[in-house]
Amino acid sequence: MSVTDACAALLEGRRLWAPTPGVARIATLPELLHGARLVRSPVEADAVLAWGRKPSAERAEALARRHGLPLLRLEDGFLRSLALGPDAPPWSVVLDDEGIYYDASRPSRLERLIAAGVDAAQAARAEALRQAWCEARVSKYNLARDRDPASLVRPGDVLVVDQTAGDAAITHGGADASSFARMLEAALDEHPGARVLLKVHPDVLSGRKRGHFSPERLTPGAAARVVWLADPVHPPDLLQQVAAVYVVTSQMGFEALLWRRPLRCFGLPFYAGWGLSTDELPLPRRAPAGLEALVHAALVDYPRQVHPHGGARCTPEALVQAVGWLRQQRQQDPERVTAVGFSWWKRPILRRFMPGSQVQFQSARQPLAGGEHLVLWGRATPPAGGTPASVRRVEDGFLRSVGLGAEMRQPLSWVVDAQGLYYDATAPSQLERWLQSGELPAALRARAAALRQRILAARLTKYNLAGRAWQRPAGDRPVLLVVGQVEADESLRWGAPGLCRNADLLRAARAERPDAWLVYKPHPDVVAGLRRAGDGEAQAQASADEVVVDVPIDLLIEQVDEVHVLTSLAGFEALLRQRRVVCWGAPFYAGWGLTEDRVALPRRQRRLDLDSLVAAALILYPRYVDPASGLPCPPERAIDALLAWRERPPEGRARRAARRWLLGWARRLRGR
Repeated sequence: MSVTDACAALLEGRRLWAPTPGVARIATLPELLHGARLVRSPVEADAVLAWGRKPSAERAEALARRHGLPLLRLEDGFLRSLALGPDAPPWSVVLDDEGIYYDASRPSRLERLIAAGVDAAQAARAEALRQAWCEARVSKYNLARDRDPASLVRPGDVLVVDQTAGDAAITHGGADASSFARMLEAALDEHPGARVLLKVHPDVLSGRKRGHFSPERLTPGAAARVVWLADPVHPPDLLQQVAAVYVVTSQMGFEALLWRRPLRCFGLPFYAGWGLSTDELPLPRRAPAGLEALVHAALVDYPRQVHPHGGARCTPEALVQAVGWLRQQRQQDPERVTAVGFSWWKRPILRRFMPGSQVQFQSARQPLAGGEHLVLWGRATPPAGGTPASVRRVEDGFLRSVGLGAEMRQPLSWVVDAQGLYYDATAPSQLERWLQSGELPAALRARAAALRQRILAARLTKYNLAGRAWQRPAGDRPVLLVVGQVEADESLRWGAPGLCRNADLLRAARAERPDAWLVYKPHPDVVAGLRRAGDGEAQAQASADEVVVDVPIDLLIEQVDEVHVLTSLAGFEALLRQRRVVCWGAPFYAGWGLTEDRVALPRRQRRLDLDSLVAAALILYPRYVDPASGLPCPPERAIDALLAWRERPPEGRARRAARRWLLGWARRLRGR
């Protein structure tokens, strides 16, 4: 059996006991150890888990000896997570039955994997993965925002990497505190005249631990050339440009090799001794190996990883892509924003949808100081006072929840628009700009087509409400669906310059299609008593042949010939199902050649196919949050979450009625 095959079989069928409570509590551990089963006592186990070479591992070692069981050592993988600390369980771990990668005093499974080398296919995969790592700009921890590398690094600068005092990787890597002093001295001597960038460990910046350097302990000569990087800096911002990297045993040395930077090592980390770095200490048992062998062993064969979205086992390529995407999502908004007028229940939700920003909430009555990056719900008016630096407007997305927003159901999607808002036809929004002039390549349109087919197969809509069945009336008359809205809705105020009442829409549809069987569906919020009915809406039967209140919208759309709307999202959902749609207002999906428009939209000139509309409206524009992890997620994962949500036991009828009564009473009290 090859070393690689042995790695794959390491856990299959094993029963593992983790005597250290902290190890057993790692949320992602069961899936990371897929193939094995965690048990509660040594009697049931055939192996013991220990965390690296921490002090707690000594107890695990002693228990393994006492019970005659083999020991497996766990450690964080080299692409761990976004954040650090106990509140961010790892997405990658390594498992070693021979030693552990940072203990140079004895061989480890990783060392044997590197020494085994790679074939041509493995070498190609390793090089592609190395390039993907750099393109995604990932690191072990990935919480820091990107900064302009030119603002950090000048030509010729070298990087010196500190570590936390007492790190087991230092002592087990043949180094000590004096190694750091020698490292800094060498960097200064070997690059005379160059600046030396001294990178502090994230744990030191967070206040969790101590480092080996401080500004007051530098000599005057060194202090003149050393640039103290005391603020959080994402490693790729440095590794992209520095002339050389100096480490003791830090993982940043491995990442420097991934970025193909010259590397000096003052300890014996797992990547030293292979001829890829200039090493201060010898390790005779390691012979020269290629970078591809190192990368394949460290990122493909040695670790086990789970996907941030859903937590299932995944390839290292998938994890690199996912973490890179999550980093991008965290940097869409300014680092600090001021949110005004958000109700108590929306505040934690906003933080989830703006995960890379520090959100400060402010009363709408409090004047602005000026210069804030402002966040408002919908078309709310900014407070008086100074001029904000920017304004972002937030609204529900188009695949929102199972249940009504008016019932305070947690949303899976919101939109955050820094240019306008999709339902405000008086000015362009970010969605309109994508539709009018954005790049919508073939791969994106193909993804949108697959997404649309999945939505149809799963029968998903904005609110995904249950209801009774409905049958199209017999006969040859065309069947026309008219969709009602909450008349106080902002989308009518800003997107319906002509007709803006449900009763008028019904009369217009009847006048245009006197031969049709006209079905009217009032808005679910109105049916639930959470919002007021429109003027004259109670007499809908006068214009409609049938009024349906408890039939799911998708079931109606699939059986009618055409759908008439003011600005309702039901028009978009009808387009997804390839029905004829007549727009009497100016919703975001009108004006692109896909609908019959009764309102002129001269600003919208581009003719689009349906997949382009779906790509912009469901992939590019909204933000989605996975309810299981609280992380941003792509729409495909949001659909998984919606389906799981829909399968949960429904809320009891009495509880639902009580919730609706309370919310309706509160809104009536506010005069809404």
